[in-house]
Amino acid sequence: MTRTFVACLAMLLAACSTPGVDTYQGGKPALALERFFDGPLKGWGTVQDRSGKVLRRFVVDIDARWAGSTGTLDEHFVFDDGERQRRVWTLTREANGSYTGRAHDVVGEAQGRGAGYAFNFGYTLKVPIDGREIDLTIDDWMYLVDDNNLINRSEMKKFGVRVGDITLLLQKQGRAP
Repeated sequence: MTRTFVACLAMLLAACSTPGVDTYQGGKPALALERFFDGPLKGWGTVQDRSGKVLRRFVVDIDARWAGSTGTLDEHFVFDDGERQRRVWTLTREANGSYTGRAHDVVGEAQGRGAGYAFNFGYTLKVPIDGREIDLTIDDWMYLVDDNNLINRSEMKKFGVRVGDITLLLQKQGRAP
């Protein structure tokens, strides 16, 4: 009886686990950050609470550039209430194929890895709420749809509890001169 219970519990936990990035190994088209995030991009997104209710909508313009193994993503957000935010990411492709990232409102260093058409980035973000900053853990997933479109889904957690999500569609806008 105990073995059966343990086996059932193990299967239940495995069924509830999040797929790892290796799940997407070999998926086409392959996402190469240096190729997709090169030049101007435009994005449209929503911020949802944990029930799925949309709290905010936004548009983002990104100027993305790479020099060797280092990329810069200069992001300009405009929210539906008129608020504007800017985040500048510095990404580095490491020798083992993983990526690290830094931005002014990221605590420490973001860590990321990709496989096939998917990329997963994890980091802690300082978010201004009601005149103070709180740290949210972000589990960021990017999925390349085709050469010009990418869907980004981010789960936000505080103390390990999901507090909301961000959904974003990014589209390449052509090559800058």
